[in-house]
Amino acid sequence: MQPSISVITLAVDDLAKAVAFYQEGLGLPTKGIVGNAERDTQVAFFKLNNNLKLALWPRQSLQRQTGCSVTGHGVLLSHNVATRADVELILNTVSAAGGVINKPAHEQPWGCFGGYFTDPEGYTWEVTFNPKTVG
Repeated sequence: MQPSISVITLAVDDLAKAVAFYQEGLGLPTKGIVGNAERDTQVAFFKLNNNLKLALWPRQSLQRQTGCSVTGHGVLLSHNVATRADVELILNTVSAAGGVINKPAHEQPWGCFGGYFTDPEGYTWEVTFNPKTVG
């Protein structure tokens, strides 16, 4: 069996606000919020690449569904882009949509150009351009 990740699920405190951020701030396609809040099945899915999906699920619902404590933000998600200009564009867009820029775009010590932001729920993202992967 070939291991793969098909869904990355993030627990959020405000589902509508989180959906708006990912849809408007990052331009991720979604059908919006689906499921039933009373049955703890309310969730939003976003299509990523290679059949990978990002799911946003209300924290309390996810805790009840899984029986696990869902606290903290120990996740760094990386978004690789095609150009240096794309790094700047995305950081500006997410900032305007409510994200917090933790570290602006800069030359990174490993030869990439990137920056870091935190979304409104506190998850940390890296936006990076790697010149070695161009062409």
